[in-house]
Amino acid sequence: MKITLAQPNDLPKLLAFREEAAAWVRGLGSDQWSRPYPADRLLATIEAGTVFMLRDQEATAATITLTPEAEDGLWTDAELSEPSMFVNKLTVARTHAGRDIGGRLLDWAGDRAHQAGAKWLRLDAWTTNRGLQQYYLRHGFAHVRTVTEGGAVNGGPRVSGWLAQRAAEPVRHEFADETPAPVPVRLID
Repeated sequence: MKITLAQPNDLPKLLAFREEAAAWVRGLGSDQWSRPYPADRLLATIEAGTVFMLRDQEATAATITLTPEAEDGLWTDAELSEPSMFVNKLTVARTHAGRDIGGRLLDWAGDRAHQAGAKWLRLDAWTTNRGLQQYYLRHGFAHVRTVTEGGAVNGGPRVSGWLAQRAAEPVRHEFADETPAPVPVRLID
C-alpha cells in the first residue's frame, strides 16, 4: 500500500469516508461525526497539503490529516511552545477494517512528525467515544485532559476535546510513502 497526498478530486471520496465512518460508529452507539463536515473546509486542508490517502492498488483504504496547526482552544500556550504535529480525521474504509491500518497510519504520522522535527504527535478525539479513546491509548498515546468548553469547527458545542499525545519518533510502518518530505515544524510565537 502507498501513501499519497490527497487531491481536490478526492473530496467526494473523503466526504463519503466520513459518512461511512459516521454510520459505523452510530451502529456502535456513538454520535461521532453526526454533523456533516463542511466540504469547503475539507477542500482547504487538501489544498494545504495536509490530507493523505492510503491507496491499496486502485482502492482507497484510509485517510489521515496531519498538520502542524492545532485547533483553537484545545492546547495550552506551554504545549503549543513544543514542536508538535496534529492528527485529524483518521478514517479507514470498512473494506480494509480489522488489519490495524489505523495503527500503522498513526505510526507513519509519528515517523513523519519526527522527520519534521516535532517532539509530539497529538490528537483530539470524540469526548464521549470511549472505544476510540481506548484505541488511541493502546497505540501509545497518553491522555492529557478533556476540554469541553468552546465550539466545534462544524458548528455546535465542542464534542472532540479528549486530548492525547505520544512522542514523535521513527517507526517502521511498511507503507510506500510517495509524499514530499515534511516541512519542518515551527513553534507558535
